[in-house]
Amino acid sequence: MIVTVSSQSPTTAQGAFHVMKSAGEVMDVIAAYREVGTYRGAAAMCGTTHKTVRRIIERAEAGGKAPDRKGRGHNYDAVAGLVAGKVKTTQGKISAKRLLPIARAAGYEGSARNFRRLVASAKKAWRRDHHRGRRPAVWTPGETLVIDWGDAGGGLHVFCAVLAWSRIRFVRFAADERAATTLALLAECFEELGGVAKVVLADRMGCLKGGVVANKVVPTADYVRFAAHYGFRPDWCEAADPESKGIVENLVGYAKRDLVVPQAPFDDLSAANVAARVWCTEVNAVAHSEICAVPSERLERERELLGALPSLRPVIGTSAVTRKVDRLSCVRFGSARYSVPTTLIGAVVAVAEAGGRLLVTDMASGQVVAEHGLVAPGEASVADEHYGRARSAPRRAVRPKTEAEKAFCALGDIAERFITGSAASGNTRLAGDLAELAALRAAHGDAQLLAALERAVAFRRWRASDVRSILAAGAGTPQVVGAGQALVLHLPEVPTRPLSAYAITTAGGEVS
Repeated sequence: MIVTVSSQSPTTAQGAFHVMKSAGEVMDVIAAYREVGTYRGAAAMCGTTHKTVRRIIERAEAGGKAPDRKGRGHNYDAVAGLVAGKVKTTQGKISAKRLLPIARAAGYEGSARNFRRLVASAKKAWRRDHHRGRRPAVWTPGETLVIDWGDAGGGLHVFCAVLAWSRIRFVRFAADERAATTLALLAECFEELGGVAKVVLADRMGCLKGGVVANKVVPTADYVRFAAHYGFRPDWCEAADPESKGIVENLVGYAKRDLVVPQAPFDDLSAANVAARVWCTEVNAVAHSEICAVPSERLERERELLGALPSLRPVIGTSAVTRKVDRLSCVRFGSARYSVPTTLIGAVVAVAEAGGRLLVTDMASGQVVAEHGLVAPGEASVADEHYGRARSAPRRAVRPKTEAEKAFCALGDIAERFITGSAASGNTRLAGDLAELAALRAAHGDAQLLAALERAVAFRRWRASDVRSILAAGAGTPQVVGAGQALVLHLPEVPTRPLSAYAITTAGGEVS
């Protein structure tokens, strides 16, 4: 057997090997090795590398076949069985981070990165032998509507629904995930679609789930009545299996990325729902990447297979209660008072709570006549427009009864102010002072008495003797004026002399 190596390609993986001398002489590599006994010596003689010579010799000794490769060991071989057992016990759920301390205790001394590779390989092998057997969903037109809730942040929750065959998406925001809110949004979704799907597939929501028996979900009585009213069958996903409703899980994530993140924070719930309606119109009017069709166009064909909407929407949540409007033009709800228009005093109205707001409806016309935010028990929520004006400050008016009181109050507002101030100062002799003031009025006249009363009120002098002192002082007393105004004083008149009276005269009477 002659194996030669070419000088143009010193190493090859397949076929014969040729070694070419400068003179073109072919030299047997095996003969050269037998002659010198070393790989490097034969390589120097043949003009190739010692690795090529070694491969040729090993292949010749193996009968012309490539020798078996020796397996390279790994630093985690000692704990490979331990990892495989843990992965099998936990059904592929355990993490490398949780397994590493156990492997360290078992003697593993390699890096955490190399150990993660071992765990990933063990999980892959376990999943290959324990595949769940899932397959792509095949949707039927008019069959399934999938719903779910998501957290939008800022106290808002996002309700998402997808009509499975046409991929029509419905998104709304709410302040909570209660049963009444869920059913109200589901009813709005049916009205938006123009029909009712045969099956509504939901997660095991606590607001719609009454219990679970032998893995069978028991819906609440309200949900059963709602489903019977609309004519659909409630269906539920498997527990801890988000893949069974991945179509709506993808919508929740899409709505958060494309709607909530770019436009948040929303000012209020109404603004958020306006943005949600606009967003749904946009995404339903473009081609869907999965079905390569426009969802709104598909809905036109699917709507023919949807169930008909009932003529009336059912009562969702707590039914309204009736209240009679009292004489204060208020109704009581939850031990608190809420105002209504005064035209409804004595009428019976319907009161209902929805979304943290109290709605008062006129039962005769069916219109909402008042809307209030809920307040704590014992408090009152009063709207000025219900009374036609803003609340005025309380005023304790002066109401004269005796003849003396009536005569004094006839002087006008200054007299009432004097009585009010004197009473507030604790003047227990006010009734007697009124008789004395009547005498002063007769002596000095109304004008001087009013001026004296005005000065007494300005300087907070509340006795009849104070008024008498002011009258006795006369007009020479300074009058109170505001800051920046001219102070006018009534000065007494005195005789004056001309300047000529001060001229110097001589003894002859001449002016010098």
